[in-house]
Amino acid sequence: MVGGVFNILHPGHIKFLEEAKKFGDKLIVIVARDTNIEPRRRIIPEDQRLAVISALKVVDKAVLGDEKDMFKIVEKIKPNVIVLGYDQKFDVKELKKELKRRCLQTEVIRIEKKFEGELYDTSKILERIKKQL
Repeated sequence: MVGGVFNILHPGHIKFLEEAKKFGDKLIVIVARDTNIEPRRRIIPEDQRLAVISALKVVDKAVLGDEKDMFKIVEKIKPNVIVLGYDQKFDVKELKKELKRRCLQTEVIRIEKKFEGELYDTSKILERIKKQL
């Protein structure tokens, strides 16, 4: 299982999803809800982001996260592994503690690899767009 906003799908997302899939039989993607994203980062509506992620060959299933408790969907799906990207702002120890508190035997793995390239980062893509306007 992985999660994210996936506002502007780019090669870094694809590489991350491909790497994450290597840790299990199926890849389930949790797409962040609009209400859980800072207003300045709301670019594409959640239903459209979900549709785009669902259409990817590497993704077996994509669902919207819970608006109030991000762990509810994790409790429902009970994944064997949660894979985090190098730039996702989660404290792995705290995440593991919360999973254990909820009686989930889920392994947490962080992919430390940053995929290089100007268009592998949403912030850099947005900066580039601003410069061209």
